Amino acid sequence: MPTKEQILEALKQCYDPEIGINIVDLGLIYGVEIDEATGKVKVTFTLTTPFCPLGPMLVDQIREIVASFEGVKEVETELTFDPPWSPQMATDEGKTLLRIMGVPI
Repeated sequence: MPTKEQILEALKQCYDPEIGINIVDLGLIYGVEIDEATGKVKVTFTLTTPFCPLGPMLVDQIREIVASFEGVKEVETELTFDPPWSPQMATDEGKTLLRIMGVPI
């Protein structure tokens, strides 16, 4: 089974298509839970806006990336807007990229 850190690193391959920054550095991933006994991984995440039309595409990408790890038998995704995303939730790298794009932090 992968570790939480390995999953987060792999999820950096998944980019918010409107902003062009990966979902980990944007701060969209709220949690990763791993159940080694069952091979289940649950990823709790959010979107930059509840009205994001590309949400289903991100769900598919998250599931595909996590399912690619050896030992993962089931991937559950949970979309939440509590708390709502804000640019302050981004990692330091994400904040730097957002500033370059002119997003106030």
